[in-house]
Amino acid sequence: MNLTLKIWRQKNATTKGKLQTYPISDISPDMSFLEMLDVLNEELIDKGEDPVVFDHDCREGICGTCSLQINGEPHGPDRAITTCQLHMRVFKDGDTITIEPFRAAAFPVIKDLMVDRDSFERIQQAGGYVSVNTSGNTQDANSIPVQKDNADNAFDAATCIGCGACVAACKNASAMLFTSAKVSQFALLPQGKVEATRRVLAMVEQMDKEGFGNCTNTGACEIECPKGISLDNIARMNREYLSASME
Repeated sequence: MNLTLKIWRQKNATTKGKLQTYPISDISPDMSFLEMLDVLNEELIDKGEDPVVFDHDCREGICGTCSLQINGEPHGPDRAITTCQLHMRVFKDGDTITIEPFRAAAFPVIKDLMVDRDSFERIQQAGGYVSVNTSGNTQDANSIPVQKDNADNAFDAATCIGCGACVAACKNASAMLFTSAKVSQFALLPQGKVEATRRVLAMVEQMDKEGFGNCTNTGACEIECPKGISLDNIARMNREYLSASME
């Protein structure tokens, strides 16, 4: 495959960036998208040029760090995958591919395609921990009855990998899907009830402090989420927040 890549290059968060064009050839359809970028970077290094900076870690669709905006879509044109799981066979020979970082004020660019998503970490930290009395004869967690629907929904919410695709897909750069998933995975389980009121108030407050936009229910976040996190979690978080605000 021969391709034309238009890649966002930006030295740091304070400098202006721009799209630069790179032709690339002999790309195997079986390569992953990140492997294709590896090939490009090897060519740039051989020429003595600065390689393209992009974030990655596990390359197994687990960590969520490989977040790229590809032809205007978070993680690219496929569904229910991260960028590292996207393969070049979804593109055609001769295609032009535009590659950009996730766009959000709360995700400042570090360099090129890498953004700072520490704002997500601060939202999670605001939620705190689940308090468990570890002294004496504490009840075994497996002996606490949990309705199956609640358990299933909690585990579904917990699959959120915090990649930020929901933010990148949203016209308001809202983090409601991410935050609601983190609220839901505890709110649905009895172990999470102790701090439920404080948790939802603190996490929503931190989300707003980070500068994320509001949700207007367009649903783009759910469509682009590589783990299929449901919009139901946003409704649940809104109920939790309203209830906590009235206490």
